[in-house]
Amino acid sequence: MSRKFDDFLNKQLKNSEFRKEYEALQPKHAIIQALLDAGKQADMTQKELSIRTGIAQGDISKREHGNANPSVHTFSGLWRQWI
Repeated sequence: MSRKFDDFLNKQLKNSEFRKEYEALQPKHAIIQALLDAGKQADMTQKELSIRTGIAQGDISKREHGNANPSVHTFSGLWRQWI
């Protein structure tokens, strides 16, 4: 993640309501990351992962590089591949 985003996030986390919602999403984001890591361990390229899951390669790339946090819904195709 970029330094600007980290600074923004840290500022937002000072708000208790924001922090509560953010923390509630952490298990979902951990699952997404675990699924992406599984694709890497299988030596799959982003393109191969995209073809197998139906998720846009750009969405996979953004998540891997920390430039976006797509929703769990975006990555729902991964569930069908590995679970």
